[in-house]
Amino acid sequence: MRGLWTDVPSCRERERLEEEFHEARTRGRNLSRLRLLTLREHAALDEREQMAQARLRDHDLEHGCQR
Repeated sequence: MRGLWTDVPSCRERERLEEEFHEARTRGRNLSRLRLLTLREHAALDEREQMAQARLRDHDLEHGCQR
């Protein structure tokens, strides 16, 4: 399967990992806009975002399907 805007073949797992990363980032930003987060909450959100980014990076290194 090919992506719409690129000549790089689409990878469903990469798309899932990208979505996971963007969801984690967006969740942290939205929560911090709504209220002051505790240090523990902030650390947990940061960790979630970092782990999602690491999984995406590891997938890219393993499969070579980054955009």
